[in-house]
Amino acid sequence: MALTLETGLRTLPGVGEVRARSLARLGLATAGDLLRYFPRSYEDRTRLCAISDAPAGEMVCVCAVVAEPPRLSRIRKGLELVKVRAVDGRGAMTVTFFNQAYVKDALRTGESYVFYGKMEVQGRARQMTNPAFEPEGRQRFTGRIMPVYPLTAGVSNNLLAGLVERCLPDCAGLIPEVLPQTVREGHKLAQSEFSYQNIHFPASWEALELSRRRLIFEELFLLSCGMALLRSRRDGEQGVVCAGADLAGFWPLLPFAPTAAQRRAAEEAAADMASGRPMNRLIQGDVGSGKTAVAAACAWLACRSSLQTALMAPTEILAEQHYKSLSALLAPAGVRVGLITGGERAAEKRRVQAALAAGEIDLVVGTHALLSGGVEFHDLGLVVADEQHRFGVAQRAALAAKAGERTPHILVMSATPIPRTLALIIYGDLDVSVMDELPPGRTPVKTYLVGEDKRQRMFGFVRRLAAEGRQAYIVCPAVEERGAEESPPESGFADLKAVTVYAEQLRTEVFPDLRVAFVHGKMKSRDKEAVMSAFAAGEVDVLVSTTVIEVGVDVPNAALMIIENAERFGLSQLHQLRGRVGRGKHQSYCVLVTSTRSAESRARLRVLTGTNDGFQIAEEDLRLRGPGDFFGHRQHGLPQLHIADLAGDMGLLKEAQAAAEELLAADPGLRAPEHRPLLERVREMFSAEADIFN
Repeated sequence: MALTLETGLRTLPGVGEVRARSLARLGLATAGDLLRYFPRSYEDRTRLCAISDAPAGEMVCVCAVVAEPPRLSRIRKGLELVKVRAVDGRGAMTVTFFNQAYVKDALRTGESYVFYGKMEVQGRARQMTNPAFEPEGRQRFTGRIMPVYPLTAGVSNNLLAGLVERCLPDCAGLIPEVLPQTVREGHKLAQSEFSYQNIHFPASWEALELSRRRLIFEELFLLSCGMALLRSRRDGEQGVVCAGADLAGFWPLLPFAPTAAQRRAAEEAAADMASGRPMNRLIQGDVGSGKTAVAAACAWLACRSSLQTALMAPTEILAEQHYKSLSALLAPAGVRVGLITGGERAAEKRRVQAALAAGEIDLVVGTHALLSGGVEFHDLGLVVADEQHRFGVAQRAALAAKAGERTPHILVMSATPIPRTLALIIYGDLDVSVMDELPPGRTPVKTYLVGEDKRQRMFGFVRRLAAEGRQAYIVCPAVEERGAEESPPESGFADLKAVTVYAEQLRTEVFPDLRVAFVHGKMKSRDKEAVMSAFAAGEVDVLVSTTVIEVGVDVPNAALMIIENAERFGLSQLHQLRGRVGRGKHQSYCVLVTSTRSAESRARLRVLTGTNDGFQIAEEDLRLRGPGDFFGHRQHGLPQLHIADLAGDMGLLKEAQAAAEELLAADPGLRAPEHRPLLERVREMFSAEADIFN
């Protein structure tokens, strides 16, 4: 039976109901899914050695005859051993299999097999442990470059490789060629069919490199086309026009002199609001760079044109903080500010909603509660989203829809510094304003890297700061203790500081004289808010937390941030956490605690001890870890990359972006018949928002 891209994996030999469910967990349901599920690495199984010539400690293939019947022994409950003696014309080796009792019957005495594994040498004795093996002359997975796939429980690498091998001959040629011939020839790219065959089962290392380059370019080209189409859809939209973009009357309202970066970002946003096109701007600035003042300037401008502003914050406590600071700043200029959160009394909520609908509130601050059906506006002209990665494209759109027929201006703020090279990719349809200055007078946080041997000194420092009236955060990567059976392999979870257990230990054994509380993401919102409020009010000395406080309330009195198991976090995330302190007039400190012996991990963490510049840290994080940190917080609806690595493939990204721009200049909507497959693939890639390309 010839297979197609739509053929269900359940119909293939060896895939029953249970295996089909396991494959579905990897997102694999059809032959097409399988072909687009790329290997994460490769094993060189082409190297064949005699037993005596195989280099110690290296992975090799050895062709040998089973010299004696395999012996099965049960060492203890849960541990079975199969031992086999194998020989070739030059030597002998012992082959040991742990917990693979079936091998006793699978290996036949006197028959020749190809074993692939690490050759271990002790004196004159040679052995392999748990090698892959196949009968000589009937090899499928030895004697070739072998793909290694990301797996899940119930799916072995051999199963996946076997399924791909079954589908490739029929299906590789069915995947449409989406790259125009001019692009392929201009950038010396392999054809689609060749690339899919050789990304899975490379004929050679050169063929693998050609196929990788082609598929990475294709993915980045599709991404670039999609982003350009996202941006171009705004060209024909009519925005709410604000009367004038002059901010001269706003700056005197601030209790401080604005930085040049604040002025520049606010003026860029003001120009957008007066342009006649809907603003769609990201204000990207480091923790404490004064982004809220820019949002206030835009709200002030909207109010002067009799337009309302909605500011959406990720938590109630942050919404209340914005409400207080913006009321104090804008009320003297006649801007009426309201608050809507889920935790307010029903009567108060009804009062604010009525005032908002009647046009008696100019700026409303709130949480997701702003999206609820009962919230209506008189004339919504500006939507501001704080910490944009907590709000997806869809949520911003839902709030914007409350403006009725007209498209309101949208301003999003983020304190996650992203390298400039990535901002266009990650933020897609947003214009980006970068705020790369801190207001004068902010004292940089002093950062230290310490090992477990300094723990008692560190606890002494907590006590000393508490005696001075300061407060401390202690951040852990885990919420609760896990049993060994729940821990992912090699996760080191047994050594991780778990929030609930650690907080209790600190409260009873280390700081019985201090007020210790804990907060984590699995708590109910109300309980979480209550603990954060108590900390903000100075009723807690030490707050033990997960990264839930990464985006959080401003506590000027918090002067110490301790991060346990610091090697578990990305640099950008550590920098975000460090930004929770250093907000008041006191010198603040960040202590990174690690027990890692890895020189590489320690060198990575030392980057933070040398700089407070979030953009520099983000560049370094991208170089060291790749873009996972940033894409962990990507906007909902933007696509996940399957093969491209934005850190390692930056050269190809620029090439693909230039090629996409050139093609779209000639055919702006990809309407030409020959570009139809390309448009379909772009739609597929951006499937969460496919309708935006109509």
